[in-house]
Amino acid sequence: QVQLVESGGGLVQPGGSLRLSCAASGSIISIFSMGWYRQAPGKQRELVATIIHGHIPDYTDSVKGRFTISRDNAKNTVSLQMNSLKPEDTAVYYCNADISARGLQRGFYWGQGTNVSVSS
Repeated sequence: QVQLVESGGGLVQPGGSLRLSCAASGSIISIFSMGWYRQAPGKQRELVATIIHGHIPDYTDSVKGRFTISRDNAKNTVSLQMNSLKPEDTAVYYCNADISARGLQRGFYWGQGTNVSVSS
């Protein structure tokens, strides 16, 4: 079994910062891509940032220059540093990873989501 557990969400004022973290655990053989998605109320889930080992991270246009994704391959973790937060960044943020694990088919796994609220 594979689990992704997120942490770090919360309430912040516009212009503030938050750091989200996600840890993958289980009988993991390899993690290919890791990323963050978000879903705002009444909207579809969208990709925020993704990182593949050995590749340049990719970001959705609305967060470029403000968010930074990073991963620690040794610890099977991915983080999202969010700066200059705006009210429109308010959403539930989900961690996602493409994982190969013992006894399981390679597939995409999701965390449970963490709330980020940007408001004055």
